[in-house]
Amino acid sequence: MATEQGLTKETILSSVSGYREQSESGASKDALEKMFERDKENLRGLGVPIETLGDHADPDDLREARYRVPTAEYALPADIRFTAAEIALLNLAGSVWSESSMSDQARSGLRKIRALGNTVDERIIGYAPRISVRDHAFAPLQRAIEQARAVTFPYLKPGERTPRMRRVRPLALVEYEARWHVLGFDVDADAERTFLLSRITDAVTPTRESFDPALRAGAGERALQGLRALALSQTALVEVHPGTEAALRLGRRATPAAQGLRVPYVDVHVLADELASYGPEVRVVEPERLRELVIDRLRAVRDRNGGER
Repeated sequence: MATEQGLTKETILSSVSGYREQSESGASKDALEKMFERDKENLRGLGVPIETLGDHADPDDLREARYRVPTAEYALPADIRFTAAEIALLNLAGSVWSESSMSDQARSGLRKIRALGNTVDERIIGYAPRISVRDHAFAPLQRAIEQARAVTFPYLKPGERTPRMRRVRPLALVEYEARWHVLGFDVDADAERTFLLSRITDAVTPTRESFDPALRAGAGERALQGLRALALSQTALVEVHPGTEAALRLGRRATPAAQGLRVPYVDVHVLADELASYGPEVRVVEPERLRELVIDRLRAVRDRNGGER
């Protein structure tokens, strides 16, 4: 970072602490070069970009190549200033996501913020939430959204036995009720649709078709508004045992009713999976379709474990 021109490998091996000591202790040139290549890969794996500047006349000739860490990757624009508390919050926001879930632009921005070296606000040091993304479709959909590129994927709708291939222009990824959804323009249906990532049964495949990035504007809020509206339009009446996990989790998003709790939901099959997982802690009063789905799941668990009928 101290030089715009970069340093040759010979200069690095002879002057950088670690390499110099190894050389003085008798390490061979071949061993030092292997150590150098391994260190470069380790740095890149940590998100530190290493640029290789070759001969302009022959870019493939790396015998006199120079290496540098581009300052632009660690420097914020001159007109941007953050307080210590703001930097602490930005670092915290960045730490919520795993590196594999962040875009290249997000990683670059986080590197610049962390490179400032400001002292963080100690009052929030102990608070470090994490967001984990288990859906295999998340990363390829995120890349497709960033690149404004259409994708195809097999999608299994509730009640269907086999998945159907969808061709979609993905616009936004949103989390709702602890599940990830993608809002996209379904090319075959010629309309926007919201897809639950857990129902994508196989790989998300990018196509050569690109679309106008401006279509992404406001897509996340549209998706959330649609999901909220759908949840408010349909509710389930359930009875729960007080003091149980079911009472705790369902009570956070339900409203009290004379006979129990009114739970809004987006997908009856997803809600059935959740309610069945609580076992005897919850009983479905209505709708009848949800009650049947929960009973079917409980019976399947009983049968798989050799229970009595």
